[in-house]
Amino acid sequence: MPGVLIRGQGVAAFCCAHLLDAAGFEVALEAADRPKLPAILLGEPTQQLMADVFGEPRLFDGLPRIEKRVVAWGGTPVTVPHRAVVISEENLMARLGRRGTGFSLSDWTVYAARPLPEDCLDRPFGARAATAHAVTLKEESAALWIESVEAGWLFLLSGGNGTGWLLSVGDAAETMLGESRLIAEILSGSGKASGKFSAHPRISVPLCGDGWLSCGTAALSFDPICGDGTGYAVREGILAAAVIRAAERGEDRGALRSHYAHRVLAAFRRHLELCREYYRTGGAGPWWREELEALRRGVEWCNSELEGERFRYRLSGFELERAG
Repeated sequence: MPGVLIRGQGVAAFCCAHLLDAAGFEVALEAADRPKLPAILLGEPTQQLMADVFGEPRLFDGLPRIEKRVVAWGGTPVTVPHRAVVISEENLMARLGRRGTGFSLSDWTVYAARPLPEDCLDRPFGARAATAHAVTLKEESAALWIESVEAGWLFLLSGGNGTGWLLSVGDAAETMLGESRLIAEILSGSGKASGKFSAHPRISVPLCGDGWLSCGTAALSFDPICGDGTGYAVREGILAAAVIRAAERGEDRGALRSHYAHRVLAAFRRHLELCREYYRTGGAGPWWREELEALRRGVEWCNSELEGERFRYRLSGFELERAG
């Protein structure tokens, strides 16, 4: 069987590696030097998808659970049910249990971490940044809270035992907490920021080439407002593995690359459209208008790239088959 080198050890890399292993490929994982996320929110659909990929129905047992979502987004707070678990990226990778291996020759390279091939360029749509703080809560609650303010938004996630993580997107956390009507009242203390990272959607172009594919954070980054970045990464890992398996079955490689690139781009467009709906109602100040305009440009660019595209394949389980 051909060899596949996967650069990166995140969710997309592990999912792709596991599926290729199961198909008999020789797979090597190459570690990437990037900080791990302190907390990841996994909704029930993403949990089920990962359990299916790894064949582990109890993969997320024993984790802190979220039971409700409280949202103050341009209006009065609203409480709705929300089913999810909270896990650090380090803990998640340990549960998946994959370690790197090596071999001398690879027929395919999957870039699930940077650097990408030299001809790849980033297309960002926005300029917003996020900062994460470890916090303590006044009361224990299996909940998450989201609040929009004048120059950004706040996301508070309970981590169990009276602790949590505060994500601030836009202005400084201290400034936005001073404007907060919801989240500021829940906090009893805040530690130093654990890091600052970009929070605007971004896509790498091209997404694939002869003998290589990009997926996960190497291919795309998402606005955390939608809360499904891990789910997207899982689906990209599944699709990348399916494309490689189909190519080795003898399917046309050019057609497969086109299918992969356009499927990933279509998913990115859906994300931009969902973000645009949130940002239309979050606030009316300059920060919101600028980020909303960037999202509009992103949707228009995706539309032009996808115009006239007809998908030739579809996923059946974890395998690609010809459509129609």
